Amino acid sequence: MNILVTNDDGISSPGLMALAEAMSNIGEVCVLAPDKDWSGRGHVKTLNEPLRIYETKLESGFKAFASNGAPSDCVALGLLGYFSHDFGIVVSGINPAPNLGHDVTYSGTVTAAMEAAIWGVPGIAYSLDSSEKNYHVIDYQSAAIVAEIITNNVLTSGLPRGVLLNVNIPMGIIKGIQITHQGMRVYRDQLEERYDPRGNPYYWIGGDAPTGIPEEGTDIGALDMGFVSLTPLQLDLTSYEMINKLKNWQQDYNFPIHELETRTNGRS
Repeated sequence: MNILVTNDDGISSPGLMALAEAMSNIGEVCVLAPDKDWSGRGHVKTLNEPLRIYETKLESGFKAFASNGAPSDCVALGLLGYFSHDFGIVVSGINPAPNLGHDVTYSGTVTAAMEAAIWGVPGIAYSLDSSEKNYHVIDYQSAAIVAEIITNNVLTSGLPRGVLLNVNIPMGIIKGIQITHQGMRVYRDQLEERYDPRGNPYYWIGGDAPTGIPEEGTDIGALDMGFVSLTPLQLDLTSYEMINKLKNWQQDYNFPIHELETRTNGRS
């Protein structure tokens, strides 16, 4: 089994190395990750500039490849033929901070797994709930064991097309695994205005780290209680419940569908 390993913290991240070594217990590993930190930049597809790849080594001596592209670019490069073989699964991480609730739309870790799902390959994102700001001192051993167990299970059972897994792992003693849904993230961002040496303003989005509402059954709640949170996500973001409500708008609220048709046809 060929396994593609990537992340959003960059090729030198110890979390990437821990994940690659854990995956080597399962199958043949190829590491292709960004050459710099892409945290918080979401789902990216680089179309208007060249993507470059160079061979390197992780700190452990593990052979790896780095790219100037985003995490999702790295997955696309791997799945579209940079390597001479196909991949049975893509794993991303281990991120040194959790990706919970709406974080998944920002997270390069999660959107790398989304890119895998787009191409019909199972994708899993692994994140560690660490409060340590220096990710080089974080102990990833337990998280790597969890990643090995979950990845093995996915390889055995498979995932439906268009579905990926977002896994968040607590620090310290792990009580077990809970299957969860996305919780409510509370963001405390603040806009800071600053001035460069020439007196020109620039802006920085700062503020305190996000928190969350630890409701039972959610990813935030599971972590709060010391459990691994395993959340299945899907690429289809359609609100199916809202479709029927929108169809009723024309009748209930005089939604101007026919007016639009009349006006556009009149212009042709």
